[in-house]
Amino acid sequence: MKKQVQNYFLSILFLLLSTLSVSAQLQEIDTTLTTNSLKVGIAGSQPFVFNNEDQDGIALEIWDRIANKQEWDYELKSFSSIETGLQQLNSNQIDMLIGPVSITSKRVKGYKFTQPFYQSSLGIASRKDENGLWQRIKPFFSIELLLAVSGFLLILAVVGTLLWLAERHESPDQFPKDPVKGIGNGMWLAIVTMSTTGYGDMAPITLKGRVIAGIWMVITLIFAGSMIAGIASTLTLSGLGTSTIDKIEEISGKNTATITGSPAIAFIKEHKAKVTQVSSLPEAMQLLKDKKVDAVVYDRPQLLYYQVNHPEEEIYVAKAEYYKQGYGFAFPEYTNRLSTINLKLLELAEEQEIQEIVDRYLGKDD
Repeated sequence: MKKQVQNYFLSILFLLLSTLSVSAQLQEIDTTLTTNSLKVGIAGSQPFVFNNEDQDGIALEIWDRIANKQEWDYELKSFSSIETGLQQLNSNQIDMLIGPVSITSKRVKGYKFTQPFYQSSLGIASRKDENGLWQRIKPFFSIELLLAVSGFLLILAVVGTLLWLAERHESPDQFPKDPVKGIGNGMWLAIVTMSTTGYGDMAPITLKGRVIAGIWMVITLIFAGSMIAGIASTLTLSGLGTSTIDKIEEISGKNTATITGSPAIAFIKEHKAKVTQVSSLPEAMQLLKDKKVDAVVYDRPQLLYYQVNHPEEEIYVAKAEYYKQGYGFAFPEYTNRLSTINLKLLELAEEQEIQEIVDRYLGKDD
């Protein structure tokens, strides 16, 4: 009995000591939020972070507003890449990493992330210049149109041959026995019948010929209108169109630039476009400006930021977005800061402060 009582008191003492230890650890963690010991790593590219004192960047401005609201002091440490920053975070050299840090399934296994403060994606940039003469007539030299014309001529040849076979004996003056002349006259009759021109210079006189001509009239009444409308539509669009690209399907067969190492490379190849890899976005945009490529596919926020800062280049960024990924702040796997920062991110979003920051750097995406 005495031993049981002794074990009971030892258990209580152990629980008290454990509680005190946990409280001391929490107090120590909370203290880091109110002292200047909070080490914040920054990494990534413009416009999310800048390595100068003139501008902060989207990610840094959002973090600074959260820190000011909480009255937290912090010191910044720059890294050359996101991966380097994550490695420093993993080795506890910094307390958090901010920038355009993509929230991926692989990274979530080793780090904690806030909710996304920005939804990034791949985008398409193209020129706004008007189509030249070649661009306007180019659709009429396409494989599709050539195949359509070839098919139409083949149909005319079949109809002309049938008319010649039906009429050559009874109407040799209209359909000579010479196959070349006879079939040629039959094709001419098929054309004037289809166009409803009806010069009256030729007409079938046999029952077979009239049946063939009648069937051809019905067919042309059904299909000729849509074919002519398609040609007229092509003429109108090629005459009024510009070189802008609105969706990824339009880059098929075209020269497209992107940055070496970007996931856009596989995306471009998937849509059967020719890939030109360069080392930087300004280099890719120069190729676009010089008309050496038809489009640039890259991270949409970077394209928008370039467009805002180079209005004289008449760059068009399509509204279509592909491969969406959220950007968030990264923390070690064991942290108690997420709930506080997520709450502040929600407040900033509800108060339109995040949107105001994004619009200032990227322009309003109307």
